[in-house]
Amino acid sequence: MEKISHTRDLVNAKTWVFDLDNTLYSGNFGLFEQIDLRMKGYLSKYLDIKPDEAYRVQKKYFKDYGTTLRGMMINHDMDPVPYLDYVHDIDISKIPPAPRLHKALKRLAGRKVIFTNADLTHAERVLNRLGIAQHFDTIFDIHEAGFVPKPEPKIYDLLIQRLNIDPHSAVMVEDIARNLAPAATLGMSTVWVKPITDCEICKEQPTGNHVQFETDDLVAWLNAL
Repeated sequence: MEKISHTRDLVNAKTWVFDLDNTLYSGNFGLFEQIDLRMKGYLSKYLDIKPDEAYRVQKKYFKDYGTTLRGMMINHDMDPVPYLDYVHDIDISKIPPAPRLHKALKRLAGRKVIFTNADLTHAERVLNRLGIAQHFDTIFDIHEAGFVPKPEPKIYDLLIQRLNIDPHSAVMVEDIARNLAPAATLGMSTVWVKPITDCEICKEQPTGNHVQFETDDLVAWLNAL
């Protein structure tokens, strides 16, 4: 089966794989900053180091391992569950409901799933706050991935096997361009939602040909299909 090559063909996709944070809502609302701050505090206490040093470790592990959590598990044998509970204990009321996104998803044919490096509880809270939870068949979270994050290729293999996804008729939508590379290798069509955030890795420009479509307004892009 040929890979989808034009936007007009995307309406026939059988599966849409959406990232969550900074993809289905804008980074303008400060959730990333809340999580970032709580990560720094947790690492500072856990490693018994100053906050500035904890922040350096946090960012290095995120760059090297895909998530800070993965780096802490590998290098410091950290239990992921208390960490995830702590860093996601944030005020999501800063995100407004998203009726325009709700309408765009409603008219979008095909199965829709969430593929996130966050955990299920956080994902459910955010989707309910946005008012779009009903559109998603399932959430493939970091627990489902065995705490191995995107962009580790084997997790994409697990995703398509467990959810019975044909990658050649699937579209992945994501705010971190490098996380789209394994999806493109598998044959998925890829959409990069340019992020609004201070995260350096999130703002990295794609260097290969793994980004097929890009947008800075997901709702407008979906409505244009």
